[in-house]
Amino acid sequence: MSNKNQCCHQDAEKLNCATQSLHEHEHEHEHEHEHEHEHEHEHEHSNCGGQHQSSPVEKPIRLQKGHIATELRIEQMDCPTEERLIRQKLEPMVAVSALQFNIMQRRLTVHHNASVYEQIIQALHDVGLEAVPYAQEKPNNAASAQAKQRLIWRLTCAGVFAIGAEILHQIFSFEWLSLAAALVSLALVGPHVFKKGWIAVRNLNFNINALMSIAVTGAVIIGQWPEAAMVMWLFAIAEEIEARSLDRARNAVQGLMAMTPETALVQQGSNWVETPAQDIPLGAIIRLRPGERVALDGEVVQGQSSVNQAAITGESIPVEKQLGDKLFAGTINTSNELLYRSSALANNSMLARIIHLVEEAQGSKAPTQRFIDNFSRYYTPAAMLLALLIALVPPLFFAGAWLDWIYKALVILVIACPCALVISTPVAVVSALTSAARQGILIKGGAYLEQGRHLKTIAFDKTGTLTVGKPSLTDSLFLAEDKQAATDIAYSLSQRSDHPVSLAVSQGLAEQSPTQFSVTDFEALLGLGSKGIIEGKTYWLGNLRLMQQLKLADSRLTDQILAFEQQGKTCVSLASETGVLAIFAVSDRIRSSTKEAMQALKALGVDSLMLSGDNQYAANTIAQQAGITQARGELLPNDKLATITQLQTKQVVGMVGDGINDAPALAKADIGFAMGAAGTDTAIETADVALMDDDLNKLPQFIRISKRTFSILVQNISFALFIKLVFLALALAGSATMWMAVFADMGASMLVILNSLRLLKKEK
Repeated sequence: MSNKNQCCHQDAEKLNCATQSLHEHEHEHEHEHEHEHEHEHEHEHSNCGGQHQSSPVEKPIRLQKGHIATELRIEQMDCPTEERLIRQKLEPMVAVSALQFNIMQRRLTVHHNASVYEQIIQALHDVGLEAVPYAQEKPNNAASAQAKQRLIWRLTCAGVFAIGAEILHQIFSFEWLSLAAALVSLALVGPHVFKKGWIAVRNLNFNINALMSIAVTGAVIIGQWPEAAMVMWLFAIAEEIEARSLDRARNAVQGLMAMTPETALVQQGSNWVETPAQDIPLGAIIRLRPGERVALDGEVVQGQSSVNQAAITGESIPVEKQLGDKLFAGTINTSNELLYRSSALANNSMLARIIHLVEEAQGSKAPTQRFIDNFSRYYTPAAMLLALLIALVPPLFFAGAWLDWIYKALVILVIACPCALVISTPVAVVSALTSAARQGILIKGGAYLEQGRHLKTIAFDKTGTLTVGKPSLTDSLFLAEDKQAATDIAYSLSQRSDHPVSLAVSQGLAEQSPTQFSVTDFEALLGLGSKGIIEGKTYWLGNLRLMQQLKLADSRLTDQILAFEQQGKTCVSLASETGVLAIFAVSDRIRSSTKEAMQALKALGVDSLMLSGDNQYAANTIAQQAGITQARGELLPNDKLATITQLQTKQVVGMVGDGINDAPALAKADIGFAMGAAGTDTAIETADVALMDDDLNKLPQFIRISKRTFSILVQNISFALFIKLVFLALALAGSATMWMAVFADMGASMLVILNSLRLLKKEK
C-alpha cells in the first residue's frame, strides 16, 4: 500500500471511530438501562481516537488470535541499540507476532503464543538481558542501595588504579607496576562491559559496549595498558551518571502517582477504618479531612470545601466542591471535611489513566526520534569502516606507522558511538510530555508534540469551548410600570421550569432578592415556554412564538426581540392576559481565558476560526467578544468536518471541541484538542491532546512547549554531531587520546540529557 493510500485509510478508520462515538452519545439517553454494556463497548474502541490519522503516528498493534501480550521489564534496556539486539533475537521466532518497546520505561511488550514464554526469557538471557514480568512497584530499596554502594566502591578502586597506572607510566616509567595497576582497574570495571560487548559483536550489533570492548582490546594489544584502563574507568563512570540522569526522566511522571495516599478512612457500619487504597471497592464512603489528599476518584456526598486540583488540571487555584461534585485522586482538600463515595478503583483513577497514557505516549516514537534511530543504523557501521580504513590504508599504501594509525583508528571507534545522538531525542520528548501532563496538558504522542509548532489555524467549537456552555441573564427590559412585581412574577415562574433559559432567568433575577409567589396549575409548553397561575391571574413566560399565539406580539416587541437576537441572545417574554410585562435576554458568556488565549495565539502566528451550530448572529457576537475574526454559524457536524478538510489542503490545522459532538472534526484535524477532559472519558479517547481543565491559555502553552522541545532537539543533535566531527579531526591530526575521546563522547551524552531535562521545568 502506498504511503498516500495508507494515510487515507488511517484517516477513514479514525473518522469511523469518531462518528461511532458521536452516534453512541446521541443515543445514550435512549439506552440508560444498558449503561454498563455501553461502557464495556466504549473501551473496546478506546484506541480509535488519536491513533489513525495522517499524522506520523504509529498504528496500534492488534493481538492475533491465540496469542497473549506479556509485559516485561528489562533493566539493561537503555538505548535503541538494545532494541535492535532484541529484535534480531525475537522477531525470527515463529510464535512471536509483535514487539512493542518503551525504552524510557524499560518495558517490552511481546505478543506471543503462551507456550513459548520460557523460550523468550531464555532468548533475552542469551543476549545478556534479564527480563522479569513488568510491574509498577518500585524495586527493593535496600538491595538497590547495597548494589549502588558496591558499584561506588568498585568505581573508586578502579579509578585509583587507573590513575596510578598513568602516573607510573608517564612519570616514573615503571612499566610492570603500571601494567599491574591497569590490569586491576580493568578487572574491577571491565568484565561487565566485555561480556555485553562480546554478545553484541556475536550478534553483529555494534553498540556502545561492542565499540568500547574493541577499542580497549586494541589498546591492550598495542601496549597502551594505562590508556585502556583509563578509558574503561571513564566509560563506567559516565555510564552510571548517564543512567541516573535517565532515571530522573523515567521517574518524573511516576512522581504523580506518589501524590495518591496509600490508605484512606472508609466507613464500615458506624466505624471509620483505615483501609489500603488498593482494597477500597466502588461505592465506599470515604472521609477526607482538611489537608489530606483524595485517595480515589469519587463524588461528594456530604460537606463543602475547596480542593486543589493541580495534579489533574495543572491549575493551582483551589476549586469549590459541594454535594454531587467530582473529586479526583491525588488532589488536596484545603479547608473543610468532606465525605465522598468512590467511583473508580485505585488502578482506574483519572490520575492513573493520565500516567498510563503518558507512558504510552513515551513508547511511541516522534518523527525526529525515528529519523535519528534510522540514521544511527547506518552511521555506526560507516564509522567502523572508516576506523578500519584509517588503521590499514596509511600503513599499507603510504608507509605510515602501524601503531600510530591503529591508535588513531581506536580513538575514532571510541567517538563513533551514537549514544549521545540516539538518546538526545527520547529524553527530550519524554521530559516535554511529562512537563505538559503536570500542567494539565495530556499529549498522546511525540508526533503531536512535534507537530504543534507547525499549527497555522485552530478551529474552535463555540458552546462549551469558547463559552462556558451555560446561559446567563444579560438584559431585563420592563414594559410594565411595576418593575418589582414583574420581577417577582418572572422569578416565581422561572423557578418552576428546568429549561436552561428559564434557569438562567431565575438565577439572574435571584440577585435582585425577589419575592417568590406560589404558582398553581403550572404547565410546561413544549417548544414555547411555560404558564402558571399566581394569585388568581394567569401568566406566561415564553418565546416570541408563544407571544404570537397569544396575539400579544406587536411590532415594538418583535423589533426589540430581533435586536437582541442579532446580538446573539435568546429572549423570553413575561406576559399576562392584558399584555407583555417584560423581556428577558439570556446569552452564553465567553470564558474568562478566551480573549487572552486568542491574543496569545495571534502573537504565535496562529489564526483562529470559530465553527458553531448556532445562528450566524450568535456566532458573530461571540467571535467579536473573543477577538476572533472568522466565524461560521449554522454548521452541522459534517459541515465542520468539511471545513477542516478544506483548510488542511493549505496548512496544519487544529480543532478544539468537547470531544463528543465535534468528534468527526476533532478526528480529522491534524491535532484534535479536547476541552475539560477531566470531566469526560470520551474527550480523552477522541482527542490527540486533552486539556484537563477549561483554560484555553493551555493552547498557546502547548505550542510553546512544542517549539521549545524542537529547539532542544536541534541543540542536542547539533551538539552531538559537532563533538564527533571535532574529535574526528583531532584524531586524524594525532591530537586526541582515547581517554579524551571517551570523556568527550560520554560527556556529550550527559550534556544532551541534562539539556533535555530542562523541559521538565514548568512552561511560563
